[in-house]
Amino acid sequence: MKNNRKFILVVGARPNFMKIAPLLLEMQKYQSIEGSSGDNISYLLVHTGQHYDLQMSDVFFQDLNIPEPDVNLEVGSGSHAMQTAEILVRFEKACLRDKPDWIIVVGDVNSTMACTLVAVKLGIKVAHIEAGLRSFDRTMPEEINRLVTDSLADLLFTPSEDADENLLREGIPESKIKRVGNIMIDSLLTNVEKARSLEPYKSYGVEENKYILATLHRPANVDNQEHLSQIMNNLMDLSKKLPIIFPLHPRTKNNLLQQGLLSEVNLPPNLIFCNPVGYLESIGLVDKARFVLTDSGGLQEETTFLGVPCLTLRPNTERPITITLGTNKLTSVEKLRDDIDQMLEGNLSAGKIPELWDGLTSQRILKILISQSH
Repeated sequence: MKNNRKFILVVGARPNFMKIAPLLLEMQKYQSIEGSSGDNISYLLVHTGQHYDLQMSDVFFQDLNIPEPDVNLEVGSGSHAMQTAEILVRFEKACLRDKPDWIIVVGDVNSTMACTLVAVKLGIKVAHIEAGLRSFDRTMPEEINRLVTDSLADLLFTPSEDADENLLREGIPESKIKRVGNIMIDSLLTNVEKARSLEPYKSYGVEENKYILATLHRPANVDNQEHLSQIMNNLMDLSKKLPIIFPLHPRTKNNLLQQGLLSEVNLPPNLIFCNPVGYLESIGLVDKARFVLTDSGGLQEETTFLGVPCLTLRPNTERPITITLGTNKLTSVEKLRDDIDQMLEGNLSAGKIPELWDGLTSQRILKILISQSH
């Protein structure tokens, strides 16, 4: 007797897209062979619309070959409370209409937590991909989203051993925890050769391994006027030694404009500002950078896999394996100048790729999901 199972896969913001794309591909493959284990599956892709402009959303769908969402909740921007409330109301309607057996959420954005809460209230099972990551910093909205989601989900797909340990420490039953590896690496391995062939650094007039890639968007770095000014001073000094490519997140751009730090009069020519870049361009730029300066979570993982040194401008990381095994190092506004000098001198270990970061994570996830559906 065949089982028919319906999944809703949720994305809300740019960090989610490269985590859902490989699972969508695996589900498509499974459907094409009509369920080799005798099960039929169907799925809907729901985009909450948390990131809604072209450069922050659509270009990633194009680069990753993600199909048009079946449902777009179009919640848009707003405070954390407003955004979460809108998702709760609109996603509940979608669940009541489409009656899924499982909700699959990824990462740690507001959509992840809100859709989990809706599902649990409606008695729908939830699987969380990238579960168990912890920064132990509750001032980060993402940390609250991670804690709430993991406490409620039925299946917790973890990327690494430290994530398993975090969940067990929090009292999550071992039976719910499934270490499957890092699904971001599935996307990276699928796309890295295409990204390299684009040689995106050339369009900025720089040479491979002779530039720095910088990305900053977290409020602690860009909303604090003093911090942002200090960071910019360091970048201007650094640009005298090597060119810096700096794609500007909308929040960062707005704050730089407000402080008068985007004035062409003040900016050295080697500090190259640009609009947010797509996934393929991002990977191509990371791959050939001398090092990366970031406060992003995903870039810590991608640099570790690609063996590119990374300076993370944060007091903590929910991805400590990128430090213990990988190429990542935490820095601060106070230590930034010294750490940049260390990077330029090449004083960082080459690192190694963590276990199960092998491009097969989405296969493992789908196999477990189907086995749980019996």
